Amino acid sequence: MSRDLTWDGGYNIRDLGGLPAAAGSKIRRGAVVRSASPAFLTEAGWAQLWKHGVRTVVDLTDDGESLPEIAARPPGLNSLKMPLNPVHDTEFWGIWGNRLHGTPLYYRPFLDRFPDRTAEVVSAIAQAEPGGVLVHCTAGRDRTGIIALVLLAFAGVAADDIVADHQLSHDRLRPMFDRLGKPDQEPFIDEALAEHGTTKRAVLHSALDAFDAEQHLRAGGCADADLDALRARLLAPPA
Repeated sequence: MSRDLTWDGGYNIRDLGGLPAAAGSKIRRGAVVRSASPAFLTEAGWAQLWKHGVRTVVDLTDDGESLPEIAARPPGLNSLKMPLNPVHDTEFWGIWGNRLHGTPLYYRPFLDRFPDRTAEVVSAIAQAEPGGVLVHCTAGRDRTGIIALVLLAFAGVAADDIVADHQLSHDRLRPMFDRLGKPDQEPFIDEALAEHGTTKRAVLHSALDAFDAEQHLRAGGCADADLDALRARLLAPPA
């Protein structure tokens, strides 16, 4: 079964379910969906989201960044605004801003510096009401990608599979950029990485090297109850 979700009007939407995880288990289908902004979803698209079982939407964008939504959200959908970027940390963004923000080069430095930011979001996912959780930023690639990386690493998904999932966003974003009249960002990302003698795949593998997701989340403030709830939400029992 494809993990891509073609909800009407939406972009870069896929279920993390089905990816092989620790001890012969898999990520549970419907547990967590990643996407670009759901602002383009039509009424039919929101109905598809609801039918898929999503009951909580976690928005990682900064205040004032949200796009106007085309259609109303279903009644009963829980919406959480949880900006991921520590925008006031000028020292960090002075190093990793501009061309490097928007490339995977800043992912591991972000994780090492701000475990509290990812832990807060992951705790909200773990403790969300029954049903699926949609996590999004604007493009569903970087901030969403960081959260997906942590979730999948915590669940024991292999680095190759985490990297492959991340790479899917690049092709799936082209239609959104076309709609917005913006250039495809992938050539600019590849150019910036080439200037540093690397590639997306290599940087992502480097970010995952020796990354202990459980230790990271505990350092950020996740309690045992959060991690137990996260395992229960993410992991389907072995077949």
